[in-house]
Amino acid sequence: MEQSVLSKAIDQLYDEGPCAYADRESIEALVADRARLDAFLTEAVAEFDISGDWVETGACSPTAWMKKQCHLSGAAAGRLRNWGRVLRHLPAVREAFASGAITADHVALLVSLDRGTTEEAFRRDERKLVDFARSHTFEEFKAEIEQWGQEADPDGTTEAAEKRRNQRGVWLVESFGGMWLGKMNLDPVSGAGVNNELERLFQLLYQADRAEAEERLGRAPHPHELARTAPQRLADALFWMARRSASRREGTAKPTPLFVVHTGADTFRHSLCRMENGGYVPATEVLSWLEGADLVRAHHEPEGPLTLSYAMRLREVTIRCLEETLEGAKDRKECNPTDRTFTGATRRAIEIRDQQCSHPYCDRPAKYCQIDHIKPYSQGGLTTQANGRLLCSFHNRWIYEHEQRYGRSERSPDERNPPRRE
Repeated sequence: MEQSVLSKAIDQLYDEGPCAYADRESIEALVADRARLDAFLTEAVAEFDISGDWVETGACSPTAWMKKQCHLSGAAAGRLRNWGRVLRHLPAVREAFASGAITADHVALLVSLDRGTTEEAFRRDERKLVDFARSHTFEEFKAEIEQWGQEADPDGTTEAAEKRRNQRGVWLVESFGGMWLGKMNLDPVSGAGVNNELERLFQLLYQADRAEAEERLGRAPHPHELARTAPQRLADALFWMARRSASRREGTAKPTPLFVVHTGADTFRHSLCRMENGGYVPATEVLSWLEGADLVRAHHEPEGPLTLSYAMRLREVTIRCLEETLEGAKDRKECNPTDRTFTGATRRAIEIRDQQCSHPYCDRPAKYCQIDHIKPYSQGGLTTQANGRLLCSFHNRWIYEHEQRYGRSERSPDERNPPRRE
């Protein structure tokens, strides 16, 4: 088979070597080119499907031919064929994909919206969703898709969440050698709860391993010099959870879970709850977990601050009681704008608002971040929500060093060339 123009271009890239493209602009361009190639392949497969050129081989479908001849999985071959058919009716998605403005990951989410219950609404909002994908991170785009799906098909979203929850399960079996092998599938709510506690215990074990290694070596240790690997610490954290559960006395207070609930619908029955890890679930799914939990309302006005309420307890676990409880909640006062540090309702509001480090190249969760003054406190910056932001310790230190280096009074996290992590 004669070498294609594309193949020759790729050979030329390898002749020049990856080092010739190891800069920000080149990586960004290569990712866009890859998306353009994926788009071209999708359209070529669509034309191949129509042409029937695969019929002569005896294959029953173009998917079967690609599985055999191109060594693709059935899922990958079917996806190419399906996308080729669907994109013919989605001009905005096809245009953005072909230009490299969106990737195959974006297309997978967008194509999934072109179904019976949401097809009409999606055709109406197609360009708006594509424009959002062009200008936001993939995580923000995914959250926007989930919110859009709730508004376009609230019943379908609730049914999908219930189906997803019913897929939960844990398998743990003892092997011949005495080792225990396992697997788990958890729904968003229970998964977030288990993960948060595992992560907390994992960090405690990591600090203990690091302290032991520093004392043993007399210096800061490298990761491979710690007593346990990351998977081993995670396994020990899981055992800690089991041991603590077994030792808990009957009648002692249970830990109270905290949910961050973002609502925009008229009632909770058709609204989404946003978990602190960024995922969305219907309010009805969260409701079953609220028994015995402390409830805090966070009200957000557009272009305004978050207002937090005092903690409350539900009288009964129902949607109506939940709405009445939140409606009657009393607001907490924020800290004094002249205070040196962010505390109380002000600190918590910023954590809920930002959710992660505000540096554009970081996604460290809020629980591992510090509250930083955008305009430094030493220069008259106020301790308010508007002048606060989340920064992980690394980027908080980096911005400070950047300020010292360039003498800037206004610190912005949107800087380039951050120093290497230690």
